[in-house]
Amino acid sequence: MKNIARTRAARFRTVVAAFLAAVPAVAGAQTEFHYQYGKLSNPFARTRQFTHILTVQQASSWSLGDSFVFIDILDDGVPDGFNDLEFYGEWYPTLSFGRLADRTVGGGPVRDVALIGGINFDGDANVLKWLPGARLSWDVPGFVFFNTDLTAFIDASSGLERGGAPRTSDSFMFDVSWGAAFDIGSQSFWFTGHAEYIGGATNELNQPVKGWILAQPQLGWDIGKALTGAANQLFLGVEYQYWWNKLGVDDDDNVAQLWVMWRL
Repeated sequence: MKNIARTRAARFRTVVAAFLAAVPAVAGAQTEFHYQYGKLSNPFARTRQFTHILTVQQASSWSLGDSFVFIDILDDGVPDGFNDLEFYGEWYPTLSFGRLADRTVGGGPVRDVALIGGINFDGDANVLKWLPGARLSWDVPGFVFFNTDLTAFIDASSGLERGGAPRTSDSFMFDVSWGAAFDIGSQSFWFTGHAEYIGGATNELNQPVKGWILAQPQLGWDIGKALTGAANQLFLGVEYQYWWNKLGVDDDDNVAQLWVMWRL
């Protein structure tokens, strides 16, 4: 087990380095490290285990668009083939029509229109998904950003033949993401997260894969500012996760997790 853990950790470090190196040259970037801890569901075993999640993510801007990438490493301490020092990542580069035209593209509350190309991958399950589509960026008072994405959800996984999870038919994703900063008295807070719907599909065993809803709002208190005066660096709060039909299975997550975020 120790050898397996070391191998997975090495794979995780390699993927982090390669993924961040692949991000286009940026005009501005914000890198964050997150730690979450809560009792999450294993939908295949119908059990729940306290799970550590370490996330490295980066939001950046380049000359013709934006890029958002994150990689999770998860471990629930139970050697059952699920969240056993596993890594999972997503990357969403965009091409902005507004930046291409050097003017605002949209109208009314629409601030920009962009093409988006996404990739989702899971290390243990050998899952690979492509998510080409479109993004609308909205001008919502009080929000730093508010985006809606509509993409395809195309399975490019190796499937059972290569020891991975079963391949599925293609589907679609609709996602809403947001970020808002606000103050209550002298204290500062950051409210962010996303909510997605993935359409149902059928796997290579001709079994149904249910559509799911995953919502992950996060609320953090700027503890760095409160304790030392260093604002926008260290946040302490909670992530609430609601996952209906988790991973396409008839099982749900409905749990609050400890959330700590360190922003470089």
